[in-house]
Amino acid sequence: MSESSTAMKPAFLAGAAYFVLVFALGFVLGTVRVLVLVPQFGELYSSLTELPIILTAAWFMCRWLVNRFALDDHWPARAMMGITAFILLMMAELVLSTLLFDRSLLEHIVYYLNLHAMLGLAGQVAYAVFPLLVGRARS
Repeated sequence: MSESSTAMKPAFLAGAAYFVLVFALGFVLGTVRVLVLVPQFGELYSSLTELPIILTAAWFMCRWLVNRFALDDHWPARAMMGITAFILLMMAELVLSTLLFDRSLLEHIVYYLNLHAMLGLAGQVAYAVFPLLVGRARS
């Protein structure tokens, strides 16, 4: 294993952990959104309610993981964390979309043309960028 790939291993692990934590929270919040909020307020307002909650939680989870995995202050490791988490999230969403909602790949992609889905995607992009923004806390 090369020195650069060894240096990136914590970034991959941090990205995977970031994905698991935020996805788990998103699964819970998404379930509440779909079952409770959407019937009363519709997709758009429900998404607008969920988005700041999950992004705030993701910010703090991200900051904790950057420190926990001791990612250095150089952007490549933190970028790798965000990219890893984003790719895992997109793959998980595709799997859930096809299995739970019986959508084809094309239907899944077209779904993102809905305003509430665009907001969610924008939130997911922000989630992927967070590791670049948080840096490491200094002791």
